[in-house]
Amino acid sequence: MENIKTHSKAIRLFYFWVGIVATFAYRVIIVLNFYSNTWVKISWYVGTIGFIVYYIHRFDISKKRSRVIIEHGLREKLDHPEKLDEADHQALAYILDTLVSSKEKWNNYFIFILSGLVLVVGVLLDFVFKK
Repeated sequence: MENIKTHSKAIRLFYFWVGIVATFAYRVIIVLNFYSNTWVKISWYVGTIGFIVYYIHRFDISKKRSRVIIEHGLREKLDHPEKLDEADHQALAYILDTLVSSKEKWNNYFIFILSGLVLVVGVLLDFVFKK
């Protein structure tokens, strides 16, 4: 197997911010509906393209982790740690490093919080402050 290593911090930050921008672009649509159909479309395209880029990246990372686990037989070797060789140690280090350094949880927090806020704003604009 090739030398396993994580993406650079710059690449990880790029995908993190792509996810944040896409999330914001989708969530702001509820407000933009009151102002401009053009901005709704722009926001929808930015969000959709952003999510495509972000989730292709997440799929690639998940696929790579799974491949490393399977190719090295890591799950089975955990029951017999004496069978772990240097390549197995590198594979485990890659998996643990990518799990620990992942910005995915922050994207999920942002998606959850922003979705809740936009839900409240949407209800207020649609039902409470409706003219």
